[in-house]
Amino acid sequence: MTSNRDCYVYIVPPGETEFVTAGRLQITMADGGPIGRFVYGRRYRERPDAVELDPAELRLAPGVFETAQMDGFFGAIRDAMPDYWGRLVLDRRSEAPLEPFDYLLRGPDDRAGALGFGLDAQSPSSTHVFATPRHLADLQEQAEAVLAGSPHTEASSVEALLLLGTSIGGARPKAAVEDDGALWLAKFPRPDDRWNQPRVEAGMLALARRCGIDAAQCRVETVGGADVLLVRRFDRARQPTGYQRARMASALTLLRADENVTARSKWAYPLLADEVRRTSAAPREDLRELFTRMCFNAATSNLDDHPRNHAMIAWQRGWRLSPAYDLVPSPVVAQERRDLAMICGTHGRWANRDNLLTTAGRFLLGEEEADSIFATVLHTVSTQWRRVLRDAGASEVDCETVAGAFAYPGLTAPMVPR
Repeated sequence: MTSNRDCYVYIVPPGETEFVTAGRLQITMADGGPIGRFVYGRRYRERPDAVELDPAELRLAPGVFETAQMDGFFGAIRDAMPDYWGRLVLDRRSEAPLEPFDYLLRGPDDRAGALGFGLDAQSPSSTHVFATPRHLADLQEQAEAVLAGSPHTEASSVEALLLLGTSIGGARPKAAVEDDGALWLAKFPRPDDRWNQPRVEAGMLALARRCGIDAAQCRVETVGGADVLLVRRFDRARQPTGYQRARMASALTLLRADENVTARSKWAYPLLADEVRRTSAAPREDLRELFTRMCFNAATSNLDDHPRNHAMIAWQRGWRLSPAYDLVPSPVVAQERRDLAMICGTHGRWANRDNLLTTAGRFLLGEEEADSIFATVLHTVSTQWRRVLRDAGASEVDCETVAGAFAYPGLTAPMVPR
């Protein structure tokens, strides 16, 4: 970052469809690195529908909030920034290198959650121009051009549509699509995919629902011979005047963690459970759900279960665990031990039954109840995964390719510390 930067932060209040100005963000350079400061506007705080930006760092209160972490970007604000894919698209559209603050300001209006950013004290009108399923072929072509690093020639309306929805998280090419009175996140295949990713991910979401997990709704569209996964946005609700927006805070924000290697000691399900218990409007329900998801990730070798892939949302004042999303199997070679992205027990990240049960109390579960949840998930996964994936359209070849991810031998074997 080469200079001090500041902007206004907008929010769509509960039940509304238009932004209001919530406060101001300023990032200044100091000897130790960037310092972020945020203050809620007095007029916003006095609104009867005023709500906090997130339940971790930016509780609704007067005064200046300050952070030296995450390059000065508070967690809720970082959650609304373009993800890796969104930055690729922005880089392709820019003639000069972009700073983090540029990504924040140039991100799409329809970023995840309910926040927006700009240089004008007056909040902007929400835009409602989205791609539709008829754009999928053109969006897929543009996505392939971005992935291939093709030289950028001129601004494209299709490329602008490709930016929508790019703060949801992850590196997979995607775009927001409007259809059937709802918004969907279109996730496109990549040339280096080892299996039909859209069909397998659709099957994983369906399998999670078989295990009693609240998983995002989805469908698959075939465009020009290629499958595209459409996941229904769970942070949007269509109204006659536009879309209501749910606030969203990733587990990364709840844990006050960063994405670099040195911060990964905070990447832990037990710590996340503590934050959910503190934050949730229905902690026992959400903690049981979170524990079930942890068991599911272990049983399906979803080893990419990092804190960006967990979130809480709020439609009104209360926060709840969001539906599960980004569920992908990892058929790695190791049979004795596999590690999740997050610590899941007293023996670290080891995806093993005994390890998962060591912290049952942190999820407000007794050991017998936790063991019953694990057993139910394991039985459902081991007996139904192939049929569910086939029902989602995955080929037999794809099923054989990912078969090693499900109920691997070390999952229930006695732990042998290394």
